[in-house]
Amino acid sequence: MARRVLMLITLLLSFVIGAGAYVARQSGTANEMEGAANRLLVALDAAGRAKVTFPFDSEERFNWHFIPRERNGVPLKEMSPAQREAAFRLLKTGLSASGFTRAETIRSLELVLRAMEKRDSRDPEMYFITIFGRPGDASWGWRYEGHHLSQNWTIVRGKAISTSPAFFGAHPAEVMDGDQKGTRALPQEADLAWALLGKLSEKERSAAIVPGAAPTDIITANSRKAMMLDPVGLLAADMSAATRAMLTSLIEAHATTQSSELSADRLAKIKAAGIEKVRFAWIGATEKTPGGGHYYRIQGPTFLIEYDNTQNRANHQHIVWRDFNGDFGQDLLALHYEQDHKRK
Repeated sequence: MARRVLMLITLLLSFVIGAGAYVARQSGTANEMEGAANRLLVALDAAGRAKVTFPFDSEERFNWHFIPRERNGVPLKEMSPAQREAAFRLLKTGLSASGFTRAETIRSLELVLRAMEKRDSRDPEMYFITIFGRPGDASWGWRYEGHHLSQNWTIVRGKAISTSPAFFGAHPAEVMDGDQKGTRALPQEADLAWALLGKLSEKERSAAIVPGAAPTDIITANSRKAMMLDPVGLLAADMSAATRAMLTSLIEAHATTQSSELSADRLAKIKAAGIEKVRFAWIGATEKTPGGGHYYRIQGPTFLIEYDNTQNRANHQHIVWRDFNGDFGQDLLALHYEQDHKRK
């Protein structure tokens, strides 16, 4: 009896310590973001601080997009070397090393497009940092955005962090000539999906492939709130162990563009909701051929990944990660406000 009680106490202590370590990791990431954001604000002059900051509850926080357009915030183009270093230090608190590499490669493709299109408006320096609220407040957030990039983070109570909407795109998906020939900004998201499609059994394949032409872009576009799409495709519950493992690897490739703690939180939420409930759907070309436009999506109870490669003869990728209740931290904010209301 005494041994059982001792074992129970040990298990409870392990749970408490583990939970505490998890919260500490999350708090550590939030603290890193807060410190880096404040260092950037100190590095900017008064005019720069006025341009980079917006109230947390402003509509601008939801004004996200991934096309070339006018943007609010401070662009890299207007930053001194010290300010750019501070901006990239902030970006590295949100993105993993591989995510940062993706972002920088995407930015470099603006020079490829400038040469292809002979348009000076393609500018790798027109990528913007915008901060919402005051770093360290109960609720604040920030965004890094430019053509083919929109990464949004919301921090609530210094512990919980939302990482969506999160968009990566690449045009060209593969550079076909010039100094950057062979460059691919987003290879894993494509290669792992093609490998999974090729590994599916005939039965799995018939369930995964949805008839019709591939959408010309991601379906959720730049919507403020992502809605669950039609539940089509192959359920992970109906996959073999091998193909389910490949699907998991593909999800991880998308998730781990975020820093390690944030990507671990993404994956933990998917696991808690049930990986067996996730669907993989493929639309469009099923063979790698020039101009073979294709699209896939991975949808679970809590999240959605969309991948589209149809434009410019299927050499133009758009990829987004959305959380149905978590975009812009809406779920975290609702819980925060509810807890504050109970205290009163």
